Order: sequence, then structure tokens, then C-alpha cells
Amino acid sequence: MIKKVKINVSGRVQGVGFRFFTYQQAQKLGLVGYVRNLENGDVEIIAQGDGLQIAKLTKWIENGGPASSRISHINICELLPQNDLTSFNVRY
Repeated sequence: MIKKVKINVSGRVQGVGFRFFTYQQAQKLGLVGYVRNLENGDVEIIAQGDGLQIAKLTKWIENGGPASSRISHINICELLPQNDLTSFNVRY
């Protein structure tokens, strides 16, 4: 079953490679979407793919993501899957 989620991550998540490691994780899991820094210091992730792979990505984030980050809050909301995403990338 295809799922799409929006994940906002707060804490020390900018300037520590969080986007790069999230990109690598999403690539490994075969997901499409993007990761980007927000002006308020959070990181936003839009990910779409197999529900099991989405669960693995969210578990990775809930377990702290990359070692250099310090996550203080995670907000996950489900979105309606669409065919507008073809790859996973880092947005600037």
C-alpha cells in the first residue's frame, strides 16, 4: 500500500548533515519526495512509497536520525498519495 507523509523535525537538525543522511535513508528505502530546511530551524520531509518503507524511515527518525543531530520534536501527518513525485531529493 502506497503512503505519503509529511514529517517536521525540530531540534538541532540544521547544519549537522540531517538532510544528507535523510536523503541517503530515503534512497535506500526506495522512497520518493524531498527533504528541506525550513526558516524556523526545522527540517521538513515529504516521503511517499510503500507503507513498510515509510514506517522504516519514520522509525529511523524517531530513533534520532544521524548521530550528529539532536531531535526534540517530530510531527508526522499522513497526506494523500499523488503521482507528482518521481525521485527523492534535497531541496534548498
